[in-house]
Amino acid sequence: MSSNTTLATARQRAQEQSLPYAGAVTPAEAFELLQSNPDCILVDVRTNAERDWVGKVVIHDAQHFSAQWSLYPGGTPNPDFLQQLAAITTNKNTVILFLCRSGVRSRHAAKLATENGYPQCFDILQGFEGDRDAHGHRKTIGGWCANDLPWLGA
Repeated sequence: MSSNTTLATARQRAQEQSLPYAGAVTPAEAFELLQSNPDCILVDVRTNAERDWVGKVVIHDAQHFSAQWSLYPGGTPNPDFLQQLAAITTNKNTVILFLCRSGVRSRHAAKLATENGYPQCFDILQGFEGDRDAHGHRKTIGGWCANDLPWLGA
């Protein structure tokens, strides 16, 4: 699938679901976009602790950034989120893929970024770890890990 086709599919999801940002991509689509479009970036909005203890996405460093949505410990909102995003890219038209654990914080990040002038914001559905399985464990149903995309464990 081409980058343009993938983005069109993601935008169609946004229309169908009335999303307040450009669209939503599956983890596999996100990886394809990152591979085919060197100007596309992934912003991991998980806490530093999550990345350190749970695992990290493995993609080209020039496309992989971190801007915590909330802070550890306590989960308080990161008051510097938009400043961190502005430091990541000065081009507000950059295609930005937001990733969190399960797809909740990334939706909030995509919405806030869109409201602040970034029109190409996309949520990565299911996040890094995906949904919980019957045993309450993550990384087996949906998400970056379960899709066998490149990542490093803690």
